[in-house]
Amino acid sequence: MSRADLTLLPEWQALQQHCNLLETRHLRELFAADPKRGERLVAEATGLYLDYSKQRVDDEALRLLRALAEARGLKGRIAAMFRGERINSTENRAVLHVALRAPRGEKILVDGHDVVPDVHDVLDRMAAFADQVRGGAWKGHSGKAMRNVVSIGIGGSDLGPVMAYEALRDCSRRDMTFRFVSNVDGTDFAEAVRDLDAAETLFIICSKTFTTLETLSNAHAARAWCVEALGDERAVAKHFVAVSTAAAEVEKFGIDTKQMFGFWDWVGGRYSMDSAIGLSTMIAIGPDRFHDMLAGFHAMDEHFRSAPFDKNLPVLMGLIGLWNANFLDAATVAVLPYEQYLKRFPAYLQQLTMESNGKHVTLDGAHVDYATGPIYWGEPGTNGQHSFYQLIHQGTRLVPCDFIGFGQTLNPVPALHADGKPGGDQHDLLIANLIAQGEALAFGKTAEEVRAEGTPEALVPHRSFEGNRPSTTILAERLTPFALGSLIALYEHSVFVQGAIWDIDSFDQWGVELGKQLARTTIAELTAATEPKLAHDSSTNALIRRYRALRDGTH
Repeated sequence: MSRADLTLLPEWQALQQHCNLLETRHLRELFAADPKRGERLVAEATGLYLDYSKQRVDDEALRLLRALAEARGLKGRIAAMFRGERINSTENRAVLHVALRAPRGEKILVDGHDVVPDVHDVLDRMAAFADQVRGGAWKGHSGKAMRNVVSIGIGGSDLGPVMAYEALRDCSRRDMTFRFVSNVDGTDFAEAVRDLDAAETLFIICSKTFTTLETLSNAHAARAWCVEALGDERAVAKHFVAVSTAAAEVEKFGIDTKQMFGFWDWVGGRYSMDSAIGLSTMIAIGPDRFHDMLAGFHAMDEHFRSAPFDKNLPVLMGLIGLWNANFLDAATVAVLPYEQYLKRFPAYLQQLTMESNGKHVTLDGAHVDYATGPIYWGEPGTNGQHSFYQLIHQGTRLVPCDFIGFGQTLNPVPALHADGKPGGDQHDLLIANLIAQGEALAFGKTAEEVRAEGTPEALVPHRSFEGNRPSTTILAERLTPFALGSLIALYEHSVFVQGAIWDIDSFDQWGVELGKQLARTTIAELTAATEPKLAHDSSTNALIRRYRALRDGTH
């Protein structure tokens, strides 16, 4: 039996049989049969409390899921990653984002070379530069200190820094402005710099190869804007730094390679926010807090590597997510942070999860016959409650939810009681909604309960909630850099767990390449001086002609 035959494994078959039995049991019944369920089906590590008791699992389902993980060699896959083996097989690369947050003195080898000292050399250079910028010692071409930082990247070179800045804005420099540009749509760049003084603006260009089309297009727009404003090509050297490994291309652009911060091919873009890609984050929050974030990442790494599966947060999340996707046929996951600072966290997770596990073949190239890579989406609470929660509660699709909340707010705001009198804090109201939503999804409201409230019979079906909608709740004390690092690593490793069981490569992303390749042909056709000879399908040909006519005003 090859590894592609996942669905033929006895462990998989046992899960399917148990799912058929469990489908007849409502969460109301599971909680009634086990009054301690909400205290038992929890796990805690690195300051994160994981309550998965409202998932549609029981002890037998969890046991069988762990057995499946054992059958698929999950322990060995985890060990292989931490050993620096080339588990990204399609690109023949190691996968060592865990090395980015390893403390000094640890040893992690790639082809016999200890990469931890290399990581800390870059972190030290980042810290020295960040201190210069934050302290005003780094001066621009006209002698002014940098008050504005614009980070230019795309994908993992953008989503991570944007999310981290927003998440940690409470401890960021409030006398500095931070902007992020990723979209090749010129509006993104134009709006980012519209109100900035070029003399006080630093650009961080994030591109490993320094050839990524979108990033380089925006970088050249920034270069032109800076030179025009400051009137001197030499200004580029003082207003631009690079996060890259392509020294020749960086130098050609006009950036001093002394101001180039490198990383390695064993760092995937969506796993890179704690590498030099996070330079803007370090400038915003300072080197000490950045290292606190790395410590949070590392704490979860160590927990993932060493904790038994029944207490291992990433393993539990990964296995339950697999159960929902493959056995309950849930196609999506809603991530619902009840914390405004995490407003970009769902968008960050979209790339992390879907670029990692949106694969249709196994490691040996065989087509899968099971679902992989559910769709991740979400918005902060309580905004989503007045938007899409209707579908989650009463729609026809099963949408498992991850609720994320914190015991302490970073911004206390007095609240009003229902009687209009002051009392408590708005944070209590926020978390009351988080807890209530999980309860409502799990238990719903029966027709009998609705009738008992005196509801007219014609409205009973409309006001009934079937419940039995699964959710996980993650709580931490406070949104600190350490907590953010732990939370991100939790999701990183849960993605790994699912990919290992599905036997897919969670660390390549060939799916993003085809459209980019075709765009190179299309851009030449869109910009041709004369009507190009087109050889696409009829729709593509017609769209190219229509765009040219609209652009030129000849339609």
